[in-house]
Amino acid sequence: MLDGWLNWWWISVAVTVVAGLLLARPIAIHRRSAHAEHDCPKGEMYHLDAAGALTLRAVLARMRSSVKELDRVALRQRLQAVRSALDTLFLDIPIASRCVTVDAAGVAAEWVVAKGANPDWRMLYIHGGAFCSGSPLSHRTLTNRLSEITGCAVLAIDYRLLPEHPLMAAIVDCRSAYDWLLAHSCEGHSAAAQRLYIAGDSAGGNLTLSLLQWLRDTGRRLPDAAIALSPITDAALLSASIQYNYKSDHVLRPLFSLLKRIPWPLYWFATLLATRMSTSNPLLSPLLGRLDGLPPTLVQVSDSEMLLDDARRYVNKATAAGSPASLQRWEGMPHVWQIFHPTLPSATRALDEIGHFCAQYPGSPRDALD
Repeated sequence: MLDGWLNWWWISVAVTVVAGLLLARPIAIHRRSAHAEHDCPKGEMYHLDAAGALTLRAVLARMRSSVKELDRVALRQRLQAVRSALDTLFLDIPIASRCVTVDAAGVAAEWVVAKGANPDWRMLYIHGGAFCSGSPLSHRTLTNRLSEITGCAVLAIDYRLLPEHPLMAAIVDCRSAYDWLLAHSCEGHSAAAQRLYIAGDSAGGNLTLSLLQWLRDTGRRLPDAAIALSPITDAALLSASIQYNYKSDHVLRPLFSLLKRIPWPLYWFATLLATRMSTSNPLLSPLLGRLDGLPPTLVQVSDSEMLLDDARRYVNKATAAGSPASLQRWEGMPHVWQIFHPTLPSATRALDEIGHFCAQYPGSPRDALD
């Protein structure tokens, strides 16, 4: 009897897998056409000047050198090499802010606090790294500058990464850290946040946008504003810019060169196995969730990166749903170029724009009492 039950179990698994693979492509085609309507308008454009172009060439040369070094590492050691490379890439950049490690309701994190920052003005920062790399250390050039320009104490979280943990672990860490941030000051005592923001880049931008929907749906206090830098909004990778910006995206091209070799149905199934979520799940693809009732959101993206349409479609869909969202496109920049502050002038300017954006949404006295 046990043998018969096992046979039926294997048959049901096989039928599920085959059905999923057969249905994946038509579903993908339908979704690709369904979201094309959100490709316009294109957002505000920030052009690259001649001086910035010279610096950009030097930054890109450094990036290409780093990629070549990683290519020499055996595949089994590649992930750890990427993590180490990210954590040491900007160690030569001086950080003026005070950095203090903290336990944020069980989530490893660090406070990044610039001189003169208000401990009751707070920002949750969620780093990128394809969900499998990155840390507060790798993103200190960003969090340091964000604290300086916003006057906030920035809580950069070290959420649990793939593949050691399921993606849901990272999502839960973001939620727990946000709840903790509402009531805890960088000075080590309990105090309600007066101003409150969330920001993240790439995969961290994805987690940021996912977190906003959860906060709305659970009736929690929403942040005064949110910022997403080159976010992944459609995990199915169906945006047109994945193809037409493939050659111009110097950061994501090495990763996507591997993914391009995988037939889309197999990619869909592999994503299901790796994340334990379908690519149509709004937790993984915020573009596919409800985008009404969300706080003011600024999305910055380069016009030459593969995630351009991910950003554009999210902003246009959110705007159509009645949520205040704005898109800034930057000419010729690499993916998450803001991390190259202060070397790259466009990085500094983009971060300054974030400071101007946050200043428009300072919270209210009522929020301080919540």
